[in-house]
Amino acid sequence: MGNRRLANWLSGMACVFLVGSGIAQAQTIEFAVAAEPYPPFTLKQANGKWSGFEVDLIHKLCEQMKAQCEIKEVAWDGIIPSLLAKKIDVIFSSMSITEEREKQIAFSKAYYDTPVAIAGPKGTRLEISPEGLKGKTIGVQISTVSANYLKAHYEKIADLRYYDTQDSANADLIAGRIDLMMADGTAVSSFVKSPDASGLENLGIVPYDPLFGRGVGAGVRKDDAELKARLDTAIASLLASKDYDTISQRYFDISVKPAN
Repeated sequence: MGNRRLANWLSGMACVFLVGSGIAQAQTIEFAVAAEPYPPFTLKQANGKWSGFEVDLIHKLCEQMKAQCEIKEVAWDGIIPSLLAKKIDVIFSSMSITEEREKQIAFSKAYYDTPVAIAGPKGTRLEISPEGLKGKTIGVQISTVSANYLKAHYEKIADLRYYDTQDSANADLIAGRIDLMMADGTAVSSFVKSPDASGLENLGIVPYDPLFGRGVGAGVRKDDAELKARLDTAIASLLASKDYDTISQRYFDISVKPAN
């Protein structure tokens, strides 16, 4: 009887382990995007659902990982604190991989890479240099690589205006309250094509600076090594597939695929 009871107990524990493992595998992965729209990467529809390049990538990655996923919106300036507080599992919101951010979180492989650009009134002749930007009023979204770059190189040269959202910076450029606006190059190109920005254009690419980072990756907690590995594998597979090119061509005129 003792051996039979032991066998039953072990069998029961095995069932518990399997069920527990199944729950862990089926756990929903919460992907966070910035609550502020950032077309063409993320944009909230009238029905409350999110669309855009990064949203399409999230869906494809979750298919590859055979994972149940949910998209949550978080204010940009609170998105890393939300990850560290375990309110979300993944940051998937055009966050560049930089050494400064890697002090707090880990990143997946880069899933896209684009240059930084400047927007301004059509016909503006602009040299992107300390001399060319001297005295200009330049708008930029806070906590971005563009903001870090301007602060490091132009704080004493130009009048820098920092905005909580990209939309606010765009609005002030349209209204003429700032001379120029610096942001991700594909976001700039998308913005100047909008009807409200008909008097504006992409004035050029900012020369690469290490502060711009090493492409855009998914942010995860440093102790989430398993999730990072799953994302790395899924991203590598997606980048090598036709699906990535199809999604990319839906939103961009140029390739945004990372070099590595």
